Amino acid sequence: MKTMKLGASTLEVPVIAVGCMRINSLEKAEAERFVQTSLELGANFFDHADIYGGGECEKIFADAVHMNDDVREKLIIQSKCGIRKGMFDFSKEHILNSVDGILQRLRTDYLDVLLLHRPDTLVEPEEVAEAFDLLESSGKVRHFGVSNQNPMQIQLLKKAVKQPLVANQLQLSITNATMISQGFNVNMENEAAVNRDGSILDFCRLHDITIQPWSPFQYGFFEGVFLGNEKFPELNAKIDEIAEKYNVSNTTIAIAWLLRHPANMQPVTGTMNITRLTDCCKASEIRLTREEWYSIFRAAGNILP
Repeated sequence: MKTMKLGASTLEVPVIAVGCMRINSLEKAEAERFVQTSLELGANFFDHADIYGGGECEKIFADAVHMNDDVREKLIIQSKCGIRKGMFDFSKEHILNSVDGILQRLRTDYLDVLLLHRPDTLVEPEEVAEAFDLLESSGKVRHFGVSNQNPMQIQLLKKAVKQPLVANQLQLSITNATMISQGFNVNMENEAAVNRDGSILDFCRLHDITIQPWSPFQYGFFEGVFLGNEKFPELNAKIDEIAEKYNVSNTTIAIAWLLRHPANMQPVTGTMNITRLTDCCKASEIRLTREEWYSIFRAAGNILP
């Protein structure tokens, strides 16, 4: 498994992050086998959130990995907070309480990374800064980041927050790539020219913030996967053609497409299937050519101006 630095930090992480949102769908033995396989593949970066399974996913993970001090040092654990029922909450009190709950469920003393989960329009950056300072000084959180935020929202946080924001987890896949396509359509009047995210891709590259693509196989907003989907015949034909060339699965090529971007992204897998997880990890060994990357982009229905 290839590794990379997470944002501007010194934290060395695998280029593939293992998303644990669905680990509560597994039986105990299956969860243990899944986590062990992840570690054997070198995929020791695990992504959580306090809302996944209502907190149960973190408990299940801790049980599955047989959490103790020795095990903990072999893991890189990221979790997220800020989503509450019917609202978002970046208040100091909620952040601190959320982290305490996360640590208790994961049976650990610290998180390697904490992300703020979706923007809170009522955010007061000074409160976030106070929370981050307390979490850092207490050793409960070592690195900080955000999720689903645009450049101005990040800049607003940075008005008060002194810690580097090392990651921004964003929805991105071959079929959900507006952050890429709008860059090709600058100063044009077509739909693809609409800048929906404030040029977040370039912003993150400029400020050494690692983009963590979530739902790398989904189209729409959890409408389904594009791989093997009859709605995307041209795209699947192209992916299958390239997969055959490299003697890998279509899953591997879909992840390799994200890894090929020079932004040095860290895709977050969501599968609980060991075979598909293995195929995702194989993508770290493949570097698509420029021609292959663009051919997949065009096959997804994107028109180059």
